[in-house]
Amino acid sequence: MPGPSDLSDLSGGRRAILLDVREDDEWQLGHAPGGVNIPMVDVPARIDELDYDSEIYVICRQGGRSIEVAMYLAHVGFEAVQVEGGMVAWQQIGRPLVTEGEGQAKIY
Repeated sequence: MPGPSDLSDLSGGRRAILLDVREDDEWQLGHAPGGVNIPMVDVPARIDELDYDSEIYVICRQGGRSIEVAMYLAHVGFEAVQVEGGMVAWQQIGRPLVTEGEGQAKIY
């Protein structure tokens, strides 16, 4: 499983999607630029928003939700990989964060 520092070179030229499966309130506090937010419980209903030709990197806060979603997506035919350590690790290693609200973006 790749961690947040490994993501830049993994797609091998294919389109890559960073799928953030956290809840909307978590997303609004801070998320990766360019990420796509579909909360875990909404993934089956919103599956058509994902591209089967893309490599999908699934991320949550620390890894519990993302491993479940990555397994589900793989089961239904996507190339999905869980991002180990989640957004907590993302913030810890200093990767960029943006927010939907005011103030500084943060995960914890």
